[in-house]
Amino acid sequence: MAYTNIDKPSDYFNTITWTGSDSNGSRSFTGVGFQPDLVWSKSRTATYEHLLYDSVRTAGNNKELRSNSTGAEGSYSNENYGYLSSFDSDGFSTTIGSDATYGNAYFNDETPQTYVAWNWLAGGTAVSNTQGSITSTVSASTTSGFSIVSYTGNATNGATVGHGLGVAPSMFIIKNRSSGTTDWAVYNKNLGSGNKLLLNSTDASSASSYFNSTSPTSTVLSVNNSDTTNGSGNNMIAYCFAEKKGFSKFGSFNGNGNADGTFVYTGFKPAFIITKITSETGSWFLHDNKRNGYNGANNYVYPNASDAELTTQLLDITSNGFKMRFAGGANSSGTSIYMAFAESPFTTSTGIPTTAR
Repeated sequence: MAYTNIDKPSDYFNTITWTGSDSNGSRSFTGVGFQPDLVWSKSRTATYEHLLYDSVRTAGNNKELRSNSTGAEGSYSNENYGYLSSFDSDGFSTTIGSDATYGNAYFNDETPQTYVAWNWLAGGTAVSNTQGSITSTVSASTTSGFSIVSYTGNATNGATVGHGLGVAPSMFIIKNRSSGTTDWAVYNKNLGSGNKLLLNSTDASSASSYFNSTSPTSTVLSVNNSDTTNGSGNNMIAYCFAEKKGFSKFGSFNGNGNADGTFVYTGFKPAFIITKITSETGSWFLHDNKRNGYNGANNYVYPNASDAELTTQLLDITSNGFKMRFAGGANSSGTSIYMAFAESPFTTSTGIPTTAR
């Protein structure tokens, strides 16, 4: 049995960081290693919004979605303060907005600010998917287990939407692009189809019919008639993730409320980790291997808030998982979920161990 099918995870997920120049002008960013289909960017040093762009939305290369907001697509001042204007072969380009002073502050502030972008490869050009009761438009990588799904809601209980992964997703996130008042609905296999989290909120997990109390299958995910997941005539987007051995992991763990915290085994050295306590109120925490990237200084941001990067040491990244190093947050004495993507597998596809940390 293969240890992993992906010996080089950075072909499918990669993080880049940069510092704003003194021009505040349009700028291209390289070093991703592929043409991304999803770019999630954030200023590390300023309280700017989280900005998400994808290649499937018609306006996906100039209209942001914000993980820390209920706002509709392109509803913020992003077009004034710069926006992603193209997905390029090794990264992406941004264009200066209309504001005379801060025209590209979200990507290239002359202060200067520092920035980070997390980048995923899906399947490139999207195709029509008719496997659900609602026809969707999908860009999917069955190798890495990631798809971007666009569909138009019909406000019907039990509607299904094709996701293109070929296996049931372990986690998916849905946003109503047309509505400025709907949350980001999060399904996680460890919580089950009758419960939800909200990416833009600190709320604990709670009972919900957003997913029609029906687990996703190898072909479709299910939604109810709510505006949040299936608004009538509304443009919807879903980011879907299936677990792939040696590359991605979507699990849960029990915190111990101690600085000598819980160790979470992933089977690879993580490049990206999001944690969220589900049994009580608490923020989402996002770590990666490029901002500082060494134990003792694994900085984090809140996906549910626009706060600048924080430096309290919450966890150590190890060669085969991560260990909590803080008595609160996701390591409180409760249950948390996590999503993680690999920097390198613990063992390659040929059975050769990689370098331990």
